[in-house]
Amino acid sequence: MRSDVRIVLAGDAGVGKSTLLTSLIKEAYVDDVQRRIPEITLPAHVCPEGVCTKIVDTVATSEHRLHLETELRRASVICLVYSIAQPSSFDRLPTYWLPLIRSLGINVPVILVGNQIDLRSGPSPHSALEAELAPVMSEFKEVETCVECSAKLPLNVSEVFYFAQKAVLYPTAPLYDSRAHALKPACVAALRRIFRLCDADKDGLLSDAELNDFQRKCFDAPLQSSELEGIKDLVRSAPVAGAPFPYDDLSATGSVSDAGTETPRQRSHPHLRDGSLTLSGFLYLHTLFIQRGRLETTWTVLRTFGYGSDLTLDASFVSPAFPVPADCSVELSPHGYQFLTDVFEAHDKDHDGALSPRELAALFSTVPETPRAPAGAHPWGPDFPHATTVTDEAGRVTLQGWLAQWSMTTLLEPQTTLAMLAYLGYPSFTPSNSSSTPASSSSASSSTPHVPRAPSTTSALQLTRPRRERAKKGRGAAQNRSVLLAYVVGAAGSGKSAILQHMVGEEWEERYKPTPGPRAVVAAVEQGGAEKYLVLQEFGSRFEAEALRHSAKVACADVIIYVYDSSDTNSFSYVSNLRQQYPHLSSQASLFVGTKADLDLAQQRHEVQPDAYCAKLGLKIPGLGAGPLNISVRNGEMADFAAIVCRIALDPRGAVPGGGEGAGALLSWSGMREGWLNWLVATLAVGGGAWWMRRSLSANGRAWRALPSWTNGWSAAMRGKTEL
Repeated sequence: MRSDVRIVLAGDAGVGKSTLLTSLIKEAYVDDVQRRIPEITLPAHVCPEGVCTKIVDTVATSEHRLHLETELRRASVICLVYSIAQPSSFDRLPTYWLPLIRSLGINVPVILVGNQIDLRSGPSPHSALEAELAPVMSEFKEVETCVECSAKLPLNVSEVFYFAQKAVLYPTAPLYDSRAHALKPACVAALRRIFRLCDADKDGLLSDAELNDFQRKCFDAPLQSSELEGIKDLVRSAPVAGAPFPYDDLSATGSVSDAGTETPRQRSHPHLRDGSLTLSGFLYLHTLFIQRGRLETTWTVLRTFGYGSDLTLDASFVSPAFPVPADCSVELSPHGYQFLTDVFEAHDKDHDGALSPRELAALFSTVPETPRAPAGAHPWGPDFPHATTVTDEAGRVTLQGWLAQWSMTTLLEPQTTLAMLAYLGYPSFTPSNSSSTPASSSSASSSTPHVPRAPSTTSALQLTRPRRERAKKGRGAAQNRSVLLAYVVGAAGSGKSAILQHMVGEEWEERYKPTPGPRAVVAAVEQGGAEKYLVLQEFGSRFEAEALRHSAKVACADVIIYVYDSSDTNSFSYVSNLRQQYPHLSSQASLFVGTKADLDLAQQRHEVQPDAYCAKLGLKIPGLGAGPLNISVRNGEMADFAAIVCRIALDPRGAVPGGGEGAGALLSWSGMREGWLNWLVATLAVGGGAWWMRRSLSANGRAWRALPSWTNGWSAAMRGKTEL
C-alpha cells in the first residue's frame, strides 16, 4: 500500500474550495479566506489511514490554467467541488471538468463534492440525489463516489478527504464493475485463489475453523460465535427462489458446479453447504462489502495474500531478494520441507501416498497465469514426475519423490522455488498485537485495517556452508548438507542418459535417443544413516561444452562424473580431451565411470588405459580406489554407483586429481612433449641471460671471474665454446 496521497481540489470559482480546505485546517468556519490556499501537508499520524496526505487548492481562471493542469496531472485523486446553491456548477461537471481530466490523459479516481449544503432550500431525498448522479457516474467510471458537505456548519468536511484517501488506497475500479454490479474477473480469480489457499482440508468449503484462521491471517483477530452466525445470516439473506446468484456456477476449482442442474426448490443455498461457506458465498460477501463502501476489507484480504493494486502478485512477494554467494548452494530449510509435506498430504485425498494427475492439478490450481506458463502449471514440464524423480509403479509422484523434486529445483533454480512457494500459499502468517478490522459486516470499523506481515518465502530456504570451508574440514563439515549435485559428462552415446533414467526407475531403452538439452534427475540415497538427495545433471552434446567452459558453473558441482563407453575404443579419449581443454576441471572431485560392462571390453585408443589414467591422477576414492567404476545399466549392475557419488560429494579429498602418489604426472606424449619444451625454453633463457651479463661486464673491463663460477659452462655453451 502506498505511503502518500496527493489530493487536488478543482471546480468552478465560488463553489467554496478554499473555504472547505480552511474549515478542515481550522476545524471551524472562516468567512474571509484567500483566493488559493497554499499546499498543505498532513503527517501520517493525524490521518485515519496512516498515510502522509498533501492537499492542493487550485483556481479556475485562465491565468492559472497552467498551474491547474500541472496539479491535476500530479494528483493521486481529484475532488471536483460544486455548489448545491449553484446548479450550473454541477452541470459543468460532465460537460467541462470531467472531459478536461480525460483530455489531459489523467487516470485517477474522482470524488464529486457537493458543497454549501447549508444553502439548500429544502430537504432532498436520497433517491433524488442518486437519480441526479447516476448518469454522471455511468458515463464517467473514474467517479468513485459523491459526498455532500458544508464548510459553514461544518458538516462532512473531514469525510470528504477521508473518502478521497480511500479512493486512492482502496480503489473500486480494479475490483468492481459498477455497470454489471459484479466483481471483475481479475478480482474473482484472486479471491478464488485465496479461498483455495484457506481451504485447509481441500473440501471446497470454508468451515468455522477455516474462517477463523482466515480472519486471523487477514485481520489479526478471531471471529466470535455471534460474528460467525452473522456472516451466515448475511449470506442466507441472499435471494433464493429462482433468482440467479452472481457466482453460483463456480466451484472452488473454477469449474461449473453440479448445483446448476437442480431446480430452485431442490438445490441447497449456493452460499452455504452443511453450515460451511462455499466459494460462491465467499465472493458474495466481498461483493456486499464493496457495494456498501467497505472496500478496505476486500483490499486488506488481497494485500495480505500478496496482491498489488493491479491484482497481480507483487514482485517482492513472488521474487524476494535471496543472494547466493558463489561458493555456497541453496537447500530447503526445515520450514520449507514441512510446508511442502503439508501441501502434499492435504492434496492426497485418497491417502495412498502418491499424487494422481487430478490431485496434482488441484494442488497447482493456485498458480496464476504468467508470461511463460498458463494458470495452474507446475514448473517442471511434461517430463515430471516419471522422468525426473521417484514415482510409484503407476508413475505417480510419491512424497519422497515430491520432496526430492523440490530439493533439486531449490538447488538449481532457487528463484523458481521462491515463486512457487508464494503461489502455493507459503508461509503461515505471524499475527501482531495491533487492532484489527473483523471481516464480518457487523463488526467492521472505519479505522485503518491491519495487514499482518507474512514472513518472506526466503525463510523456506537456507544456504549451505562455503565449499572452501567444507574442503578444508572434510566429511564432517558437509554432513549437514542434504542435497548433492553431480555433473554427468561424456561422449554422445556413452550412456549418460541411461544412468539418469536408472536413477529414477525408468526402464532401459535399447534405442539410442540424443539428449536435446540440459536434463536433471534426483533420487534419495541412504548415506551414513541419513537420507541425501542426489541430483545428476547432463547437458546434452550441444550444450556440454558451453556449460564446462564456465569455471563458476563447474564449481557449483560437488562431483564431475566422466562417462565413457567401455566397449567403444574412442569413447575414453573424449573425456580425456575434455580435461585438457578445460583445465579448471582438474580442481573438481572426479569419478570415472565405464558403462556397458555387459559388452566386450575394448582397448581404448588413448596413450594410457582408463585404469592407468585414474591411477596417474592419484585418485583414492573410498570403496573404489582410483577407478574407473564399471557398470551395466542394461543388467542393473550399478556397483553401488549412487552411494559412491554421495561419499565423494560429502568428502571429496580422495577424488580430487593430484591428491595421491603420481599426481600431476604427464599422462600422454603430448603432455610430455609440452614439458620438454618448457624445460628447453627455461634453459635457453637462463643460459642466454648469463652469457649476456658476462659479455657486458667484459666490455666494461671487468673480470669474468666477477660472476659466479656456475655461469661459465652456460655462457660457453651459448657461444659454442668449450672453455673461456
